[in-house]
Amino acid sequence: MTNTIRKIGIMTSGGDSPGMNAAIRAVVRTAIYHGIEVYGIRRGYQGMIEGDIYKMATTDVANIIQRGGTILKSARSKEFMTDEGMKKAYDQLTSHGIEALVLIGGDGTFRGAVKFFEKFTIPAVGLPGTIDKDLAGTDYTIGFDTAVNTAVEAIDKIRDTAEAHDRLFIVEVMGRDAGYIALNSGIACGAEDILLPETVTDIEAVLNRIDYDERRKKTVHILVVAEGDDFGGSEAIYKKIVERFPNIDVRATILGHIQRGGSPSYADRVLASRLGYAAVNALRDDRTQCMLGIVNDEVVFTPFTQAIKTNNTLRADMVEMIHVLSA
Repeated sequence: MTNTIRKIGIMTSGGDSPGMNAAIRAVVRTAIYHGIEVYGIRRGYQGMIEGDIYKMATTDVANIIQRGGTILKSARSKEFMTDEGMKKAYDQLTSHGIEALVLIGGDGTFRGAVKFFEKFTIPAVGLPGTIDKDLAGTDYTIGFDTAVNTAVEAIDKIRDTAEAHDRLFIVEVMGRDAGYIALNSGIACGAEDILLPETVTDIEAVLNRIDYDERRKKTVHILVVAEGDDFGGSEAIYKKIVERFPNIDVRATILGHIQRGGSPSYADRVLASRLGYAAVNALRDDRTQCMLGIVNDEVVFTPFTQAIKTNNTLRADMVEMIHVLSA
């Protein structure tokens, strides 16, 4: 049975990801279609504490589906994790008459939601907005597809100059705790090696493969490294390679925050739109304290505590084929 919710708040939190604006648009327009008022909360939990809240109209989300970043902005808030901070946030929501929340973010956003609900039982649903794809309960997260395509485009360009100069390039991509961007972009670009947080880096094996390529006159070598690789990322790998192979021309490139920005891909726009539309209907149907995701092309609901408890596991066959395809 559909409940009589009248006002909802929406915010984006944590690292921005392409497609967040598409999700905001879908939530706002779906809610207004059903006669529900929507209040935008700027700067995540910090904006909630400070009352940076405004009523949104359909015109506020016009012409944003193609834009990267987030019109609601984002910020991290240490104050929110205190009892005093949460009380301030709750009082601000109450003063605006907000009865439920749509939270767009990642692991930290949902951890905050769990703690908040323990003290103040305001209904909330979450949309997985993170380029890292490090949440359980969804095949894809909003922004992941765009981030991987950004990395692929950059690595392709790096390979061109690597081939022109017979260089070895180490390319570091984002992924502090999860290696999905590294794995997928590395495979898509034909990288000779991919180093991931989920696996233990055998540096001797990496060096032996470089030596093997050198002996068989393979002059271009691309290593894709996730920033959370256990050996220390691109800088540590660079030092080890230069030490072992002083005659090889080696370069290291950190792609960094370029992976967060840019116009979202069609896949991220559609994913965000589906989840934003479903989020409002979930609140109307009293399905709360959960993250909405897509599994096997169907919308599924995962409790916040489960979504943040366990990362998805890397496919073993994808990890195995890295060296088969780069031989």
